[in-house]
Amino acid sequence: MEAMHTKGIWMAEYLQEHTKNLEQFWLTVTHFGDPQVGFLLVFPLSYFVSNRLGIAVLWVSALTEWLNLMLKWVLFGERPFWWVGECQLFVSTKPRISQFPCTCETGPGSPSGHSMVTAAVWWVVVPPLSSFLHSRTHRWEISAAPYLIYGLLLGAVGISRIFILAHFPHQVVTGITAGIFLGIFLGHRVPEGRPLLFFVSFSAGMLFSALILNVGLQLVGIDLLWSVALAKKWCSCAEWVRLDTVPFSALARDCGTLVGLGLAQNWKQDAWCPSMNHRALSLAVSSIGLYLVYSLPFPDKSQGLFYCLVFVKFTLVPLIVMVVSPVLVHFFTSKMKKD
Repeated sequence: MEAMHTKGIWMAEYLQEHTKNLEQFWLTVTHFGDPQVGFLLVFPLSYFVSNRLGIAVLWVSALTEWLNLMLKWVLFGERPFWWVGECQLFVSTKPRISQFPCTCETGPGSPSGHSMVTAAVWWVVVPPLSSFLHSRTHRWEISAAPYLIYGLLLGAVGISRIFILAHFPHQVVTGITAGIFLGIFLGHRVPEGRPLLFFVSFSAGMLFSALILNVGLQLVGIDLLWSVALAKKWCSCAEWVRLDTVPFSALARDCGTLVGLGLAQNWKQDAWCPSMNHRALSLAVSSIGLYLVYSLPFPDKSQGLFYCLVFVKFTLVPLIVMVVSPVLVHFFTSKMKKD
């Protein structure tokens, strides 16, 4: 692994030196590959195109991120920005590499969560989009375009993660491979119409399995927060180490999302009208609602309170998109018609 890590550092140095003029592009791409994009952007966009597709995106987002978290805890992957300081291999020839505000993630590095979740979530969207284009145009080159864009997106997200020193190349490749397989497997197993108890039980199972793994590893002398200490030690700027990158934050997000999905699916939605105008207005309203919820400042003095608020925030995401926005649009449009 030492040789693989060393080559990864030199690759990061090469990328930073030869694509320095693309720095802002790589930073934008890495933000677009954030797992939260699946919850806050891809989900509402896909839901108002097809309800089942939106539910599939949210389901795949939550399960893929949770599986990524479990794999990271088991595989103990290093991250370049702290490994280069810990390894003591670059005493005479230090690599010319820089950190960025989004570099200092606190979880273990393998596999790449950005690559894994992006690969899984967008795989759910690409085949239906390709089939739709083929049904309208009957041209293979147009129907193949979504797959080409998908490949370019995965490549760009992977390179951006290497560029900012968040991941080694092999972690990116592992994440993409695992994400594609999960997208194929989970995308055909959509929990549409399931009772609320199913989602609450599934969420509780995810939470308790993570806690059991945590306790089990601690009993054998492994502290799952070892990566947090390294991130704080080697990050160039203390303000770049954020609480929302701690693994338990992702766990709270995933569990909250599934509970919210169960509540939203079991809410009576007589007001929902599937017309294109209603869908477009509901998308606009939900986007505003999600932006406001996402922008709420959370106190980071108490980690327990922070995780609880993350849980509540992402419980609200499916409710805002699937229930609140359509009801508000129906109410105001009906009132305008009466007036």
